Amino acid sequence: MTAPLHVVLGAGQIATHLTQRLLARGVRVRQVRRSSASTPDDSSIERRSGDLADPRFAAEVMKGAAVAYDCTVPPYERWSSLLLPLGASIVDGAVESGAALVAFDNVYLYGQPRGPLREDTAIAPCSKKGELRAKLHALRWSAHQQRGLRLSVGRASDLFGPGVTLTTILNERFYQRFFSGKSVDCVGDPDAPHSYSYAPDVADALVTLGHDERAWGQVWHLPLNAAESTRSLVARLARAANVDPKLNVMPSWMLAMLGLFVAPLREVVEMQYQWRAPFVLDDQRFRSTFGALPTEWDVASRETVAWARDRFARR
Repeated sequence: MTAPLHVVLGAGQIATHLTQRLLARGVRVRQVRRSSASTPDDSSIERRSGDLADPRFAAEVMKGAAVAYDCTVPPYERWSSLLLPLGASIVDGAVESGAALVAFDNVYLYGQPRGPLREDTAIAPCSKKGELRAKLHALRWSAHQQRGLRLSVGRASDLFGPGVTLTTILNERFYQRFFSGKSVDCVGDPDAPHSYSYAPDVADALVTLGHDERAWGQVWHLPLNAAESTRSLVARLARAANVDPKLNVMPSWMLAMLGLFVAPLREVVEMQYQWRAPFVLDDQRFRSTFGALPTEWDVASRETVAWARDRFARR
Protein backbone atom coordinates (compact mmCIF):
# COMPACT_ATOMS: atom_id res chain seq x y z
CA MET A 1 0.00 0.00 0.00
CA THR A 2 1.31 3.43 -0.93
CA ALA A 3 1.84 5.74 2.04
CA PRO A 4 -0.35 8.87 2.10
CA LEU A 5 1.12 12.10 0.80
CA HIS A 6 1.48 15.07 3.16
CA VAL A 7 2.53 18.44 1.71
CA VAL A 8 4.43 21.03 3.73
CA LEU A 9 3.97 24.54 2.37
CA GLY A 10 6.99 26.60 3.36
CA ALA A 11 10.56 25.82 4.31
CA GLY A 12 11.14 28.02 7.34
CA GLN A 13 11.63 27.53 11.05
CA ILE A 14 8.66 25.24 11.73
CA ALA A 15 8.41 23.61 8.30
CA THR A 16 11.94 22.25 8.60
CA HIS A 17 11.13 20.46 11.88
CA LEU A 18 7.76 19.35 10.52
CA THR A 19 9.10 17.58 7.43
CA GLN A 20 11.40 15.39 9.51
CA ARG A 21 8.63 14.44 11.90
CA LEU A 22 6.27 13.55 9.09
CA LEU A 23 8.92 11.30 7.57
CA ALA A 24 9.27 9.59 10.94
CA ARG A 25 5.51 8.89 10.83
CA GLY A 26 6.02 6.97 7.57
CA VAL A 27 4.15 9.27 5.20
CA ARG A 28 5.40 10.59 1.88
CA VAL A 29 6.44 14.22 2.19
CA ARG A 30 6.46 16.94 -0.44
CA GLN A 31 7.92 20.27 0.65
CA VAL A 32 7.12 23.42 -1.30
CA ARG A 33 9.14 26.60 -1.13
CA ARG A 34 9.38 29.78 -3.15
CA SER A 35 12.99 29.24 -4.22
CA SER A 36 14.99 26.09 -4.90
CA ALA A 37 18.22 27.75 -3.73
CA SER A 38 20.21 25.97 -1.01
CA THR A 39 17.86 22.98 -0.97
CA PRO A 40 19.27 20.18 1.22
CA ASP A 41 20.15 16.96 -0.54
CA ASP A 42 17.57 14.59 0.93
CA SER A 43 16.05 12.06 -1.46
CA SER A 44 13.40 11.06 1.12
CA ILE A 45 11.60 14.39 0.57
CA GLU A 46 10.07 15.47 -2.73
CA ARG A 47 10.82 19.16 -3.17
CA ARG A 48 8.98 21.64 -5.36
CA SER A 49 9.57 25.34 -5.83
CA GLY A 50 7.26 28.05 -7.08
CA ASP A 51 4.90 30.84 -6.10
CA LEU A 52 2.17 29.63 -3.74
CA ALA A 53 0.37 32.93 -4.26
CA ASP A 54 -0.57 31.48 -7.66
CA PRO A 55 -3.70 29.34 -7.02
CA ARG A 56 -2.96 27.09 -10.01
CA PHE A 57 0.49 26.26 -8.65
CA ALA A 58 -0.91 25.82 -5.13
CA ALA A 59 -3.53 23.36 -6.39
CA GLU A 60 -0.95 21.51 -8.47
CA VAL A 61 1.47 20.91 -5.59
CA MET A 62 -1.36 19.79 -3.28
CA LYS A 63 -2.86 17.40 -5.84
CA GLY A 64 -3.09 13.90 -4.41
CA ALA A 65 -2.30 15.02 -0.86
CA ALA A 66 -4.19 13.75 2.15
CA VAL A 67 -3.08 16.74 4.21
CA ALA A 68 -1.33 20.04 3.50
CA TYR A 69 0.32 22.15 6.20
CA ASP A 70 0.37 25.91 5.68
CA CYS A 71 3.61 26.99 7.37
CA THR A 72 4.21 29.97 5.11
CA VAL A 73 5.30 33.19 6.83
CA PRO A 74 6.16 36.16 4.59
CA PRO A 75 8.68 38.69 5.90
CA TYR A 76 7.05 41.13 8.31
CA GLU A 77 7.54 44.03 5.93
CA ARG A 78 5.58 42.18 3.20
CA TRP A 79 2.57 41.15 5.25
CA SER A 80 0.38 43.99 4.04
CA SER A 81 0.82 43.02 0.40
CA LEU A 82 1.30 39.26 0.57
CA LEU A 83 -0.23 37.61 3.65
CA LEU A 84 -3.87 37.57 2.48
CA PRO A 85 -3.25 36.78 -1.22
CA LEU A 86 -0.94 33.94 -0.19
CA GLY A 87 -3.43 32.57 2.33
CA ALA A 88 -6.32 32.81 -0.13
CA SER A 89 -4.35 31.02 -2.83
CA ILE A 90 -3.45 28.18 -0.48
CA VAL A 91 -7.08 27.84 0.62
CA ASP A 92 -8.24 27.78 -3.01
CA GLY A 93 -5.59 25.20 -3.84
CA ALA A 94 -6.63 22.98 -0.94
CA VAL A 95 -10.30 23.18 -1.88
CA GLU A 96 -9.57 22.37 -5.54
CA SER A 97 -7.18 19.53 -4.75
CA GLY A 98 -9.31 18.05 -1.97
CA ALA A 99 -6.46 18.17 0.56
CA ALA A 100 -7.23 18.79 4.21
CA LEU A 101 -5.45 21.87 5.56
CA VAL A 102 -3.57 22.27 8.83
CA ALA A 103 -2.86 25.98 9.24
CA PHE A 104 -0.04 27.12 11.49
CA ASP A 105 -1.04 30.43 13.07
CA ASN A 106 0.03 32.86 15.78
CA VAL A 107 -1.93 34.79 18.40
CA TYR A 108 -1.79 38.34 17.05
CA LEU A 109 -5.50 38.35 16.22
CA TYR A 110 -6.46 38.26 19.94
CA GLY A 111 -4.94 41.68 20.59
CA GLN A 112 -4.23 42.95 24.10
CA PRO A 113 -4.70 40.12 26.62
CA ARG A 114 -7.20 40.48 29.45
CA GLY A 115 -6.20 37.22 31.06
CA PRO A 116 -4.95 33.90 29.66
CA LEU A 117 -5.60 33.47 25.94
CA ARG A 118 -7.84 30.52 25.13
CA GLU A 119 -9.27 29.21 21.87
CA ASP A 120 -12.56 30.98 22.57
CA THR A 121 -10.94 34.32 23.45
CA ALA A 122 -12.54 37.10 21.44
CA ILE A 123 -10.78 38.18 18.27
CA ALA A 124 -9.93 41.82 18.95
CA PRO A 125 -6.70 42.80 17.19
CA CYS A 126 -4.90 45.95 18.29
CA SER A 127 -2.23 46.03 15.56
CA LYS A 128 -2.07 46.08 11.77
CA LYS A 129 -0.57 42.62 11.75
CA GLY A 130 -3.25 41.37 14.12
CA GLU A 131 -5.94 42.73 11.79
CA LEU A 132 -4.36 40.87 8.88
CA ARG A 133 -4.23 37.67 10.89
CA ALA A 134 -7.90 38.06 11.82
CA LYS A 135 -8.83 38.48 8.15
CA LEU A 136 -6.75 35.42 7.24
CA HIS A 137 -8.53 33.35 9.88
CA ALA A 138 -11.92 34.53 8.62
CA LEU A 139 -10.94 33.60 5.08
CA ARG A 140 -9.90 30.09 6.12
CA TRP A 141 -12.94 29.58 8.33
CA SER A 142 -15.30 30.70 5.59
CA ALA A 143 -13.82 28.06 3.28
CA HIS A 144 -14.29 25.45 5.99
CA GLN A 145 -17.92 26.39 6.57
CA GLN A 146 -19.02 27.16 3.01
CA ARG A 147 -16.67 25.34 0.63
CA GLY A 148 -16.08 22.01 2.33
CA LEU A 149 -12.46 22.63 3.36
CA ARG A 150 -11.29 20.25 6.07
CA LEU A 151 -9.45 22.65 8.35
CA SER A 152 -7.53 22.56 11.61
CA VAL A 153 -5.74 25.63 12.99
CA GLY A 154 -2.79 25.37 15.36
CA ARG A 155 -1.69 28.53 17.19
CA ALA A 156 1.62 29.09 18.95
CA SER A 157 3.17 31.94 20.88
CA ASP A 158 6.65 33.43 20.34
CA LEU A 159 9.04 30.75 19.12
CA PHE A 160 12.42 29.62 20.39
CA GLY A 161 14.53 26.54 19.85
CA PRO A 162 16.90 24.98 17.32
CA GLY A 163 16.70 26.73 13.95
CA VAL A 164 14.72 29.70 15.27
CA THR A 165 16.18 33.17 14.71
CA LEU A 166 13.29 35.07 13.09
CA THR A 167 11.80 36.25 16.34
CA THR A 168 11.63 39.45 18.35
CA ILE A 169 14.03 38.60 21.18
CA LEU A 170 15.83 35.26 20.65
CA ASN A 171 17.21 36.21 17.24
CA GLU A 172 20.64 36.16 15.61
CA ARG A 173 21.76 39.34 17.37
CA PHE A 174 20.72 37.84 20.70
CA TYR A 175 22.81 34.70 20.25
CA GLN A 176 25.82 36.53 18.85
CA ARG A 177 25.92 38.77 21.91
CA PHE A 178 24.94 35.95 24.28
CA PHE A 179 28.00 33.84 23.40
CA SER A 180 30.39 36.79 23.22
CA GLY A 181 29.65 37.92 26.77
CA LYS A 182 27.84 41.11 25.78
CA SER A 183 24.49 42.31 27.09
CA VAL A 184 21.41 40.94 25.34
CA ASP A 185 18.34 42.98 24.46
CA CYS A 186 14.69 42.55 25.25
CA VAL A 187 11.62 44.73 24.87
CA GLY A 188 8.87 45.54 27.35
CA ASP A 189 8.90 44.20 30.91
CA PRO A 190 11.45 41.37 31.26
CA ASP A 191 9.72 40.18 34.45
CA ALA A 192 6.20 39.85 33.03
CA PRO A 193 5.05 36.24 32.46
CA HIS A 194 5.26 35.40 28.77
CA SER A 195 4.43 32.21 26.89
CA TYR A 196 7.17 30.88 24.61
CA SER A 197 6.61 27.97 22.21
CA TYR A 198 9.42 25.47 21.59
CA ALA A 199 9.72 24.87 17.85
CA PRO A 200 10.08 21.05 17.97
CA ASP A 201 6.94 20.86 20.15
CA VAL A 202 5.05 23.02 17.65
CA ALA A 203 6.05 20.67 14.81
CA ASP A 204 5.03 17.59 16.82
CA ALA A 205 1.65 19.16 17.53
CA LEU A 206 1.04 20.00 13.87
CA VAL A 207 1.74 16.36 13.00
CA THR A 208 -0.88 15.37 15.57
CA LEU A 209 -3.43 17.72 14.00
CA GLY A 210 -2.77 16.20 10.59
CA HIS A 211 -3.29 12.63 11.79
CA ASP A 212 -6.13 12.76 14.33
CA GLU A 213 -9.78 13.00 13.27
CA ARG A 214 -10.61 14.94 16.42
CA ALA A 215 -8.55 17.89 15.18
CA TRP A 216 -10.71 18.88 12.21
CA GLY A 217 -12.96 21.90 12.34
CA GLN A 218 -11.23 23.27 15.43
CA VAL A 219 -8.71 25.87 16.60
CA TRP A 220 -6.00 24.55 18.92
CA HIS A 221 -3.40 26.22 21.11
CA LEU A 222 -0.31 24.06 20.73
CA PRO A 223 1.34 22.68 23.88
CA LEU A 224 3.94 24.79 25.65
CA ASN A 225 5.42 25.12 29.12
CA ALA A 226 3.85 27.34 31.77
CA ALA A 227 4.59 30.99 31.10
CA GLU A 228 7.75 32.37 32.65
CA SER A 229 9.36 35.77 32.36
CA THR A 230 11.77 36.58 29.56
CA ARG A 231 14.39 37.09 32.26
CA SER A 232 13.78 33.54 33.48
CA LEU A 233 14.08 32.05 29.99
CA VAL A 234 17.34 33.91 29.34
CA ALA A 235 18.63 32.67 32.71
CA ARG A 236 17.81 29.07 31.76
CA LEU A 237 19.68 29.45 28.48
CA ALA A 238 22.60 31.08 30.31
CA ARG A 239 22.87 28.19 32.78
CA ALA A 240 22.85 25.70 29.93
CA ALA A 241 25.60 27.65 28.14
CA ASN A 242 27.56 28.49 31.29
CA VAL A 243 27.53 32.20 30.50
CA ASP A 244 26.28 35.20 32.45
CA PRO A 245 24.86 37.84 30.12
CA LYS A 246 23.31 41.07 31.29
CA LEU A 247 19.74 41.65 30.17
CA ASN A 248 19.25 45.07 28.64
CA VAL A 249 15.72 46.48 28.21
CA MET A 250 15.55 48.36 24.92
CA PRO A 251 13.53 51.58 25.25
CA SER A 252 10.64 52.00 22.85
CA TRP A 253 12.22 55.11 21.35
CA MET A 254 15.41 53.19 20.53
CA LEU A 255 13.47 50.38 18.86
CA ALA A 256 11.55 52.96 16.82
CA MET A 257 14.80 54.69 15.83
CA LEU A 258 16.45 51.43 14.76
CA GLY A 259 13.30 50.62 12.81
CA LEU A 260 14.00 53.61 10.57
CA PHE A 261 16.99 51.68 9.20
CA VAL A 262 16.02 48.01 9.69
CA ALA A 263 12.65 47.06 8.19
CA PRO A 264 11.93 44.01 10.40
CA LEU A 265 12.53 46.07 13.55
CA ARG A 266 10.18 48.75 12.26
CA GLU A 267 7.46 46.11 12.15
CA VAL A 268 8.15 45.00 15.72
CA VAL A 269 7.28 48.39 17.22
CA GLU A 270 3.50 47.86 17.19
CA MET A 271 3.86 44.41 18.78
CA GLN A 272 5.55 45.62 21.97
CA TYR A 273 2.26 45.33 23.88
CA GLN A 274 2.89 41.59 24.07
CA TRP A 275 5.84 42.14 26.45
CA ARG A 276 4.50 45.00 28.55
CA ALA A 277 2.09 42.87 30.60
CA PRO A 278 1.45 39.17 31.22
CA PHE A 279 1.02 37.34 27.91
CA VAL A 280 -0.13 33.80 28.63
CA LEU A 281 -1.38 31.16 26.20
CA ASP A 282 -3.64 28.41 27.59
CA ASP A 283 -2.99 25.01 25.97
CA GLN A 284 -5.15 22.80 28.20
CA ARG A 285 -7.59 21.88 25.46
CA PHE A 286 -4.87 20.35 23.30
CA ARG A 287 -3.29 18.56 26.27
CA SER A 288 -6.55 17.06 27.50
CA THR A 289 -7.67 15.98 24.02
CA PHE A 290 -4.44 14.50 22.66
CA GLY A 291 -2.46 13.75 25.83
CA ALA A 292 0.49 15.79 24.60
CA LEU A 293 3.05 17.48 26.84
CA PRO A 294 5.73 20.01 25.91
CA THR A 295 9.45 19.39 26.21
CA GLU A 296 10.51 20.25 29.75
CA TRP A 297 12.04 23.74 30.10
CA ASP A 298 15.59 22.70 30.94
CA VAL A 299 15.74 20.08 28.18
CA ALA A 300 14.50 22.61 25.65
CA SER A 301 17.07 25.13 26.93
CA ARG A 302 19.95 22.65 26.58
CA GLU A 303 18.89 21.63 23.08
CA THR A 304 18.54 25.26 22.03
CA VAL A 305 21.97 26.20 23.40
CA ALA A 306 23.62 23.19 21.74
CA TRP A 307 22.25 24.28 18.37
CA ALA A 308 23.03 27.97 18.91
CA ARG A 309 26.57 27.35 20.16
CA ASP A 310 27.40 25.41 17.01
CA ARG A 311 26.15 28.27 14.87
CA PHE A 312 26.97 31.45 16.78
CA ALA A 313 29.74 30.84 19.32
CA ARG A 314 33.19 32.05 18.30
CA ARG A 315 35.63 29.25 17.70
